[in-house]
Amino acid sequence: MKAALATLFLLPTLTLAKTEKLNFEGAAAEIYKTASGDDLYLYIFSPEGHEPEEEQRPAAVFFFGGGWNSGTPGQFEQHARYLAGRGMVGVVADYRVQSRQKTSPKECVADGKSAVRYLRKHAKRLGIDPEKIAAGGGSAGGHVAAATATLKKLDDPGDELSISCRPDALLLFNPVYDNGPDGGWAHKRVEPYWRDISPAHNIDAETPPAIVFLGESDSLIPVSTAERFQKKMRAAGVKSELHTYAGQPHGFFNEGKGGKDIFLDTLRKMDAFLVSIGFLEGAATDGQLEAVLKEK
Repeated sequence: MKAALATLFLLPTLTLAKTEKLNFEGAAAEIYKTASGDDLYLYIFSPEGHEPEEEQRPAAVFFFGGGWNSGTPGQFEQHARYLAGRGMVGVVADYRVQSRQKTSPKECVADGKSAVRYLRKHAKRLGIDPEKIAAGGGSAGGHVAAATATLKKLDDPGDELSISCRPDALLLFNPVYDNGPDGGWAHKRVEPYWRDISPAHNIDAETPPAIVFLGESDSLIPVSTAERFQKKMRAAGVKSELHTYAGQPHGFFNEGKGGKDIFLDTLRKMDAFLVSIGFLEGAATDGQLEAVLKEK
């Protein structure tokens, strides 16, 4: 009897929320979508003194990694806080994953598109420039970000499809953005619809500029994959930067994994890229960069 009850309580149900609302100090939480019986949140970090009704700032929304299976928006809290310190609106997004909502990669993409549309729809209220929204993320979250910019399908039918989900820039950290049959990550998992879900196979002249960070010892994404993506981007006439790091594994860009120096280097290069496309002005200072380091 006890075993039967335990099994019962482990079964997925739509009556209990599976994504918990998180508390990030100084961030505003907004529900951008309800799906699979769950509320999905954006956590919005605004610059100090920002008056949304008076000015519209560039923004960036980040999607966490976790193989489309798990993960937490906290992965990119430091990045969002950093950009807020530089005058942008920084956002981290939750989205459905297999471990919580029993969903597939298609729902991850749909949620990413919904998040960008939400920010663009509510740009005036949030004080965001609707023509300067970047999407970023790491690993599977990098896939979600790249998907919002490239994929023509896999929209949520409940979205206002007249609002563009295409961001104006991409900030990609070891993204699993090639899902094709020639060595693409997780191809078998998405094989029935791989061409519709692989960002690397949907690049066109409208794809926004991108910066990509990759460890040269990444066991999931070979440097050749990133070089091939960059070549396709440039062939389409799109700005594309690639920064590789010798000896570094998957996830190296997180301070807790790659360490302070590499984390700060990726932040500095991300900042310079945003300056180059008109999202930020001036060079980042050491103080601005180090302000988001974790306390030891």
